[in-house]
Amino acid sequence: MTIAPSDTTAPVRVPGRGWTVRLTGHSDRSASVTCTATCRMPGRSRDIAALRRFAAQHAAAHAKAATVRPNASCHCRAERCEAHPGHKAPCAGGVVMILRHDPVVGQVWIVEEVCETCAPLIPHARVLARAGTPRRAAAVAPADPDMPPAAQVPAPARPGVPSLFSSAGAASDTGRQTVRRPRGDGQRPRRRPRPGV
Repeated sequence: MTIAPSDTTAPVRVPGRGWTVRLTGHSDRSASVTCTATCRMPGRSRDIAALRRFAAQHAAAHAKAATVRPNASCHCRAERCEAHPGHKAPCAGGVVMILRHDPVVGQVWIVEEVCETCAPLIPHARVLARAGTPRRAAAVAPADPDMPPAAQVPAPARPGVPSLFSSAGAASDTGRQTVRRPRGDGQRPRRRPRPGV
């Protein structure tokens, strides 16, 4: 007996993503910024205001570069809903991308994919994007057999995380790998003398 495959396949769930950007103070009155992703970060500095601006921009860049995946599971649930311990609710609904930042503390920015049920329960969270509904591609035969099928329009390119905020080996907007070449012996290139000087 042959069983035909069914068209109703359940979407495979993928773990919800999360990025944490943290500003950490040190005993010498300097601070540093860290990210849970492998991102290039500035060195330690005593300019705390500049590092705080950088951390906020870095979290925003992660949120802008990431596409919310409709088949992602709730990242909040994976963390045992620690972001809203007083409010227990079953994870349900679509997937949204949120940014968590408590302006009173002002040291941690968290971008994560969570469900629509957890999002309003998380304090200091703002919904940045919602997952789009996946569309099925309809296979339509061309009316004229001599006519080629309509060209598929590629999806618009998502902006990548700016190079200031990404790791050295990350893919650039053009799709090529960004490779950082080491400088020579640290000397600046000599300028050519201008003619007539």
